[in-house]
Amino acid sequence: MSSAYAGPGKYIQRAGEISRLSQHVAPLGRNVLVLIDPFLFDRFSSPLQRDLEGAKLSVHLEKFGGECTLAEIARVAAIARGKESQILVGVGGGKAADTVKIAAFEANARTVIVSTIASTDAPCSAVAVRYTSEGVYEGSARLPRNPDLVVADTSIVASAPVRFLVAGIGDALSTWFEARSNLESRTNNYVAGGVPPTAAGIAIARACHDVLMRDGLKAKQAVEAGLCTTAVENLIEANTLLSSIGFENCGCSAAHGMHGGLTALSETHGMLHGENVAFGTLCLLMLENRPIQEIEEMIRFCEQVGLPTTLAELGLPGDLRYYANRIAEASLAEGESTHACPVDVSVALVSDLILALDATTTRMRAARH
Repeated sequence: MSSAYAGPGKYIQRAGEISRLSQHVAPLGRNVLVLIDPFLFDRFSSPLQRDLEGAKLSVHLEKFGGECTLAEIARVAAIARGKESQILVGVGGGKAADTVKIAAFEANARTVIVSTIASTDAPCSAVAVRYTSEGVYEGSARLPRNPDLVVADTSIVASAPVRFLVAGIGDALSTWFEARSNLESRTNNYVAGGVPPTAAGIAIARACHDVLMRDGLKAKQAVEAGLCTTAVENLIEANTLLSSIGFENCGCSAAHGMHGGLTALSETHGMLHGENVAFGTLCLLMLENRPIQEIEEMIRFCEQVGLPTTLAELGLPGDLRYYANRIAEASLAEGESTHACPVDVSVALVSDLILALDATTTRMRAARH
């Protein structure tokens, strides 16, 4: 038997932690490159520079290009090499985090991720997702090591627009269901080239689901009211840490495969990653022919927190069969995680299940009126 587990070197979640970043970064090296999401640059560049330079660190600040593309990764890695950066810090969302993870590996630097939103499970993993400059999914990189440090400043995350937190719920919702899918198909995880998961990895994936079911709606309502409650704290951990460890140690399946299929449609480029993944999770349950009670329960949960459950809510109205076929074709491309399902998949089957999910949601709504 064999098994393997992976996770970040250190995870710190606390209000105001971004102002104490230098305390955690200083032991890792002296030359620091900080990549900041463009819409956060004006807000955080000066405070971060003051804090890091106050710890006698050499600091270079750079604005993130907006997409995790091969060109952007190469640009950041080149800057890091030119500045002889020993540490790369990514401040912002999942695409900035993934860019830093790959660039840091290429520049032989340590990796620090500062999450300002809880919208994806990207920060803690050694998996990074690349896109084209148009935002179409291009592929995933499996890196040999996880970030050295991940910081989640809850005061910043909880004050971000609620849509980001909800998208994180959608991404995290896939964690247990995709773990179960991989366990049943006996598909290897993403650690050490791919091996079966440890009991710890499986337990964390299950714990992620339990937190979502218990605290997801409460957390969303609290953030809408401008509050940071225990439920919000728990959800930030689930979206950022538990979901990341869960997917890396257990693997992805059709929920993320569907996300890849959806990004192939220009009409969905206004959707967030987790919103697409939530719809993909419901499709996964249909694909695996799970009990109708479980499918309906997850549809109701998605509706309660504000995640899409129909093609129209993804910006795809009109000819549903046309869209279902295109999503199915793209989600079954070579290398897509849809193939990790414990069922035989085909374009016809995936297209039909997408329409079946849409019809199920429509029927449930009609029954309530």
